[in-house]
Amino acid sequence: MFLRFLKLEWKSFFRSASLGKSIGLRIFLAFFAIYFMLIFLSAGFLLHDMITEYFPGKNAVSVANTFVLIWLVADLFVRFFMQSLPVLNIKPFMPVPVSRKTQVHYVLLKSLFSYFNFLPLLLIVPFGLISYNEGSLAGGEAAAWIGSMVVFTIGVNYANFLIKKKFAENIKALLPFVVLVAALAALEYYGVLSITQYTGAAFDALISMPFVSLLFILLPVGLYYLNFTYLVKNFYLDASVKRKSDKVDTTDYGWTRRFGDIAPFLQLDLKLIFRNKRPKTTVFLSFIFLLYGLIFLRDDSPSGEIMHVFAGIFITGIFMINFGQFIPAWDSAYYSMIMSQNISIRQYLASKAGLLTFSVVVLTVLSTPYAYFGIELLFTIVACALYNIGINVPMLLYAGSFNKKKISLEKSPFMNYQGTGAAQWIIGIPLLLLPMGIWITLKFTTGYNTASAVLGAIGVAGIALRGLMMKKIASAYRTGKYAAISGFKEEEN
Repeated sequence: MFLRFLKLEWKSFFRSASLGKSIGLRIFLAFFAIYFMLIFLSAGFLLHDMITEYFPGKNAVSVANTFVLIWLVADLFVRFFMQSLPVLNIKPFMPVPVSRKTQVHYVLLKSLFSYFNFLPLLLIVPFGLISYNEGSLAGGEAAAWIGSMVVFTIGVNYANFLIKKKFAENIKALLPFVVLVAALAALEYYGVLSITQYTGAAFDALISMPFVSLLFILLPVGLYYLNFTYLVKNFYLDASVKRKSDKVDTTDYGWTRRFGDIAPFLQLDLKLIFRNKRPKTTVFLSFIFLLYGLIFLRDDSPSGEIMHVFAGIFITGIFMINFGQFIPAWDSAYYSMIMSQNISIRQYLASKAGLLTFSVVVLTVLSTPYAYFGIELLFTIVACALYNIGINVPMLLYAGSFNKKKISLEKSPFMNYQGTGAAQWIIGIPLLLLPMGIWITLKFTTGYNTASAVLGAIGVAGIALRGLMMKKIASAYRTGKYAAISGFKEEEN
């Protein structure tokens, strides 16, 4: 039966009306997959020597064990946002004698062949074998260590199932757990409570008893059973249909009236964002990605400063990028109605520009605590914000004139490529790389502050020329109006 399921999915893929897009997207993603496979494989062969060099006199595996907990949490985080859960269209099988349990087993076992399960093996297996060859592990211990890491990987795979089912629809409910993990990480970083030392010692003790480590297999088995029970219980077409809420959002956003002619469009955009899952999740993620600056902005070395502008553009413009790249596809459900009314396209675009500009201002204000790492860094963040407002906002709006793919507002944004076309992939290059190139060139010729000042000045010039640019952008939208309307009417399979 499993082979029959595979054959049916194979036929469904190659008979799909969107076959060309599906193959093209998979080829594009394959390059990224191969890139990360090479990185993990290289790390697997080099990790033992790197640990021995940086931690002389210590057992390489014992050191690696102290990072296992961090790896598991990071793996779960990445999977939650990036891994697509396997699905099976159950509707055709409902009237035929195919066991529900068989279909659920197929979905759960199919997830074992995920790329996210294969990738860690490229690091785990070489590191374990080299550790055995170098004497860091005995034969039985090496087998127990490799087996335990594989079991943990499978356990994280099935844990991601449960977490996504519970929190994907209401990502705000995940916030307390994120805060808890952040608090534990802070305690670890400042040496108040070294959780990794305790977990590392526990792994050392268990690996030294290979037969006891077999108990680890209970983790994925238990998680598999929980997933199986949940999916069998909810194996109905109407299981995902939600009851209509008794509460109605009557907010009219009257304060937007002060913005004049663009007020009606701003009201529609705000209602669209806060009443639909995909755009609302985009807002929520923008606040989370404010922490992204902690990765790059703490490094004030000459090599680390190169990434300051990248981080500045990213943290102040993350909503601008995530939301702006799909303009006007957010309105695809009623875009033809908008275009048939006596509505100025320039006013429509001005409201979008105002929304994106407001988001940049808010995120810039929220990023001011980065001044802790230096006033010069805050100056660079403000310069990046000005560049986003003056250059990147018009650039995104212009790229939107090429958008012709419909978007479903109620689908999750995680690993969701609906509405994604060539314009979305191409626009990311000038948005991030162009300001980086300008700033890096000026930094090495004129200095850090001067480079930031020039970048900000370019943004101010863009703001001054906003009227002229909007006129050109509106013309591009008029030219592609009918192609966009036609594209938004097409349903993606």
